[in-house]
This record gives sequence, C-alpha cells and structure tokens, in this order.
Amino acid sequence: MNNLFITAAEIAQYMGKSKAYGYKIVRILNQELTKKGYLVVEGQTNRQYFYDRYFGLAKEGVDKDAGLQR
Repeated sequence: MNNLFITAAEIAQYMGKSKAYGYKIVRILNQELTKKGYLVVEGQTNRQYFYDRYFGLAKEGVDKDAGLQR
C-alpha cells in the first residue's frame, strides 16, 4: 500500500460505500486538487487531502496542503 495515495477501494471501505462511490469521491477530490494546480493520478488521490476534506483532521495553524507538491 502506498502511504501517500489512497485508492477508491480504500475510500469505499472507510465510508462503507460501493467502489463506484469511492471512484466518484476520488474524481471530486482530484478535480479540487487540479484547480489548485496539483498533478493527480486517476483512481487514487492524496491520502492526507482525503482525511482533511472528509474527516476534518486539519489542525489549526498548519498548512493543509503542506504534504502536497506542485
């Protein structure tokens, strides 16, 4: 398992949804990252961005995009 990226299947498992729903979430998050100027990989997304976006794990005063590279 690649710790930097999370797959659609993992997202589906976390959320208790279908794999198709996992791919939908990946597409949405990757579109957001693309608009911010990041390169993305189809079928997976940045793990930290997923956690921040869906579970609100970003800490105050910490750059949410610090682990992402343009």
